[in-house]
Amino acid sequence: MNQKKHRSRLGDTWHQLKKNKFALVGLVIVIIVLLVAIFGPLIAPYSYDAQDLVNAYAKPSREHLLGTDKFGRDTFSRLIWGTRKSMEMGLGCVAFGTLAGLIIGSIAGYFGGKVDNVIMRIMDMFSCVPMMLMCVVIAAILGPSTRNAIIAIAVSTTPSAARLIRANILTVRGKEFVEAARAIDGKAPHIIVNHVLPNAIAPTIVSTTMNIGNSIISGATLSFIGLGAQPPIAEWGAMLSEGRNVMRDHMELVLYPGICVMLTVLAFNLLGDGLRDAMDPRLRN
Repeated sequence: MNQKKHRSRLGDTWHQLKKNKFALVGLVIVIIVLLVAIFGPLIAPYSYDAQDLVNAYAKPSREHLLGTDKFGRDTFSRLIWGTRKSMEMGLGCVAFGTLAGLIIGSIAGYFGGKVDNVIMRIMDMFSCVPMMLMCVVIAAILGPSTRNAIIAIAVSTTPSAARLIRANILTVRGKEFVEAARAIDGKAPHIIVNHVLPNAIAPTIVSTTMNIGNSIISGATLSFIGLGAQPPIAEWGAMLSEGRNVMRDHMELVLYPGICVMLTVLAFNLLGDGLRDAMDPRLRN
């Protein structure tokens, strides 16, 4: 009699993920984008700020694969450098926002009562303001820069992350293994980290993956309106902003960074959908 091979939770998730072709496509694109972001300076033929005014608005050629902008800067090189900056903003926003959400949501969900009520009402106050409006206000107060844009987006995404992890912890904290940990005089931080979070983190992982795409769009939006990456830094949203005034005559200056944003966000969304299906037994075929 054949016995089913035992898999770890990670192995089982990967086994299910491999069945989803769209998720694998998203994973491949994400890996490529991350590799380009990491090794961009080695791949790009020119620096992001190298100017050649004689070749302004040059057509694609062997020297400039995708042409140049109004300052004669190589578009292909700036797209590669922009990958690093856009991923820095997307991953940085999600990392800080999710971490803050995990801490706040864990405290609210585990302790409950007045603690939960106070924390969630504060989160409700933040949630009443539209996310993009809050990003713009915070970025405008702090000043235009990549770092401040990351802070603005992270703060605006914290309430949703906190609410999600709180809801999952509320379903776990009454389980027998948590009561057993309390019975042996386990400290609250130890119980939360070692017993509660590992059993409540799966939906947060899926949400985090999909939020990376949203953060990339938010970062590009802030750069587009002048509150994110500042010239001459190459970032996809900033490149869209620079090319919008000449898009009638040089549409490629907005087409290329727009395609980069679209494909990257699509890849993270496909991967997030695949992870959701793979990690939730109710959604498996």
